[in-house]
Amino acid sequence: MKVIFLLILASLVVAAGFLYAFIWAVRDGQFEDDYTPAVRILFDDGTLPKAEQPPPEAESKE
Repeated sequence: MKVIFLLILASLVVAAGFLYAFIWAVRDGQFEDDYTPAVRILFDDGTLPKAEQPPPEAESKE
């Protein structure tokens, strides 16, 4: 019977820890921007993969 009380107490401590972490994350602003991560792949950052980059000798010399 003592083991049951120990397990219940341990689970309540773990649950309180997760609740504290969630409240801390909300106050810290972790969940403010829920739109950008979904469309980040659609933005063009202007970089080309190595296969599509022009060879170094094709660049203009200044």
